[in-house]
Amino acid sequence: MAGNSQRRNRRTSNKKGMQVGSGGQRRRGLEGKGPTPPASARKGHVKNRIANAKAKQVQSNRRPAPRRGGAKGTAELVVGRNPVVEALREDIPATTLYVQQFIDSDERVREALQLAADRGLNLMEAPRPELDRMTNGLNHQGLVLQIPPYDYAHPEDLPAAAFDNGEDPLIVALDGVTDPRNLGAVVRSVSAFGGHGVVVPERRAAGMTAGAWKTSAGTAARTPVARATNLTRALETYQKAGMTVVGLAADGDMELQDLEVLDGPVVIVVGSEGKGLSRLVGETCDVRVRIPMPGGAESLNAGVAAGVVLWEAARRRA
Repeated sequence: MAGNSQRRNRRTSNKKGMQVGSGGQRRRGLEGKGPTPPASARKGHVKNRIANAKAKQVQSNRRPAPRRGGAKGTAELVVGRNPVVEALREDIPATTLYVQQFIDSDERVREALQLAADRGLNLMEAPRPELDRMTNGLNHQGLVLQIPPYDYAHPEDLPAAAFDNGEDPLIVALDGVTDPRNLGAVVRSVSAFGGHGVVVPERRAAGMTAGAWKTSAGTAARTPVARATNLTRALETYQKAGMTVVGLAADGDMELQDLEVLDGPVVIVVGSEGKGLSRLVGETCDVRVRIPMPGGAESLNAGVAAGVVLWEAARRRA
C-alpha cells in the first residue's frame, strides 16, 4: 500500500528535502574572475591605504579655486529711514527693501521707495510685528534694507591676479582692525593707489558690512577683499610666492622713506591703532617700518596709515 512500503530508501513523497551534493557551487567556484588587481587597488591592503593617503595629500596641496562666490559673510540689515536712504544713495548692494504696512510716508520713505524701484530691488510690505522680529526690536521706523552676504576672495587669488596681469602685487593686510569704517577707508585707498586687494582675518576683525561699503565710496565693488582663516599662515604663503611682508609699527627698524622694496611685490601689514601688530604677525614680517610724524602724534588710525604707505608705493612705482 502506498506509503506503507517496507523497502529502504523508497521515496514516499513528492516534496524535495535536503539533498547531498555541491549544488553547483564547485562549478561556479571554478569559473575565472579575471586577473588579480594590483595591491594598490585592493581594499584593505597596506599599499591601497598608502595610495589613498597620497591622493588626499595631493588634493590638499592644490591651490584652492577662486573663492569669489565661495566664502561668504553673513546677511545684514540696515535699519531706520536715514540709514536706509543713505545706503541706497551710496549704491550699497542690497536685495530687498521691507516697508511697514500703513507707514506714515515722508520724503525719506518716498525717496527710499524710488531708489529701490530704480535699482530693481524687491519691495516687500510687512506688518510692524514682523519687522520688530526681524530687527530684534530696533527702532526701524518702518524701513529695513537687506544686504546680501559679502562674497570674499581667497587670499591667494589677490597676488595671482596681479601676476597674471604682469604686475607686482600690492596688497594690504589688516591685523586686529575691528572698525568697519577703517576697513572701508583702506579699501578706498587701495583702489585709489593701484593696489590689488585687502586681506582681513576671519575672526576678531572688521568685515565688509554696510558701514564698510559706505566708507569705501563704492570702490569695494572693484577692489577684492579676502578673508584669511589664519593671517600668519597667509603672510607666510605670500613670502613663499616671493613677496616682501612689511609691517607698520611705531618702533619700526627704519623710516618709510628708507624702505627700498615698495616698488616690488609687497604686502603692507597694518595693525590696530591701540595695540599695533600682534606678536606672531610682527615676527612674521620681513621688515618693520615707521611713518615719520614730526607733528608729535603717537599714532595714526589704520585707514590713514595705509593711505600714506600706499601713496609712497604708488609714487615709486610710477
